[in-house]
Amino acid sequence: MSTPFDPNDMIRRFRERADAVQKRGLPPIEGPERQRFIEAARLDFQDFAMLGDATAELRDGILHLSIDLRPPTP
Repeated sequence: MSTPFDPNDMIRRFRERADAVQKRGLPPIEGPERQRFIEAARLDFQDFAMLGDATAELRDGILHLSIDLRPPTP
């Protein structure tokens, strides 16, 4: 029997992935490949962190993710 889908568990996994991207080391690559790797890691972190900050709601079998992209107010 499969476990029911838990959107909050999914968000927790995205937070873990964002942390893992920040902690992973840079492999021994040089030149343009190094820059591509760094850019890919930046985008991975951005995407995982955004989803890790989402609030999730499962309504009628549809997953709704809400991510507040407004700048913080002072």
